[in-house]
Amino acid sequence: MLSLAKEAVDTVPDKQNSGAQTLEPSDANLVVAVARFDQTALSQLYDRHGTSVFALARRLVKSRELAEEVTQEIFMRLWNRPERFDSARGALRSFLLADTHGRSIDMLRSELARKEREKKEHVMDVRHTADVESQVWSNVASEEIREAVAGLADGERKAIELAYFSGYTYRQVAEALGEPEGTVKSRIRTGMKRLKGQLTASGMMP
Repeated sequence: MLSLAKEAVDTVPDKQNSGAQTLEPSDANLVVAVARFDQTALSQLYDRHGTSVFALARRLVKSRELAEEVTQEIFMRLWNRPERFDSARGALRSFLLADTHGRSIDMLRSELARKEREKKEHVMDVRHTADVESQVWSNVASEEIREAVAGLADGERKAIELAYFSGYTYRQVAEALGEPEGTVKSRIRTGMKRLKGQLTASGMMP
């Protein structure tokens, strides 16, 4: 006797993916979260727009270091004052790039002003150093000249000291020494020639 074996076939339907697809929050929603001090939201916004902000800043300020500083400031501004962004007036990226442009220009002006200030300070330092050196040299030269004058003949020395160190005129020197003005002039000329020779020999004059 033939027995018919009936196969039982389990027909299990394919399981459908019933889980809802996760949606990325909009920029506007993330800004709202930032206003609630959500650091994760700020990180997400940085991941979305940080590269564009940095690229624009780098193009404007011509410096990677300054561009990084601008980028950090832009997102810190967003963290500190998220209410500045109004989604009704445009996209967040446009807002951030406009902010980046303005901050980059401000930084360029600040850098230019700083360099000009440093340049002026450098010039003033150089001038101050030159003045100090000049004063020191003048003092040294005065001492050298006084020593050279002290080595002149008595009549020449007295006439030159009164004329050049005390500021007397030839007539006043003559009156002070009780000698004719012509004699005083002659002694001063002779003394100055001797003085020049001594200073030239000591290297004080070419």
